[in-house]
Amino acid sequence: MIDPVCGMEVDENSQYKTMYKGKVYYFCSPHCMKAFQKDPEKYLKEGPKGMPNE
Repeated sequence: MIDPVCGMEVDENSQYKTMYKGKVYYFCSPHCMKAFQKDPEKYLKEGPKGMPNE
């Protein structure tokens, strides 16, 4: 699995995951998960952007 926000490799056992449009997305950290949840279409259309600034 690839984190859709930062592009890191993520294990599907990650505790950070969310469902969007019927698909589960996995994240390396709560920061990436929150960034995705704020604007999922941005990451799905444009691809990973690196670690979010928080």
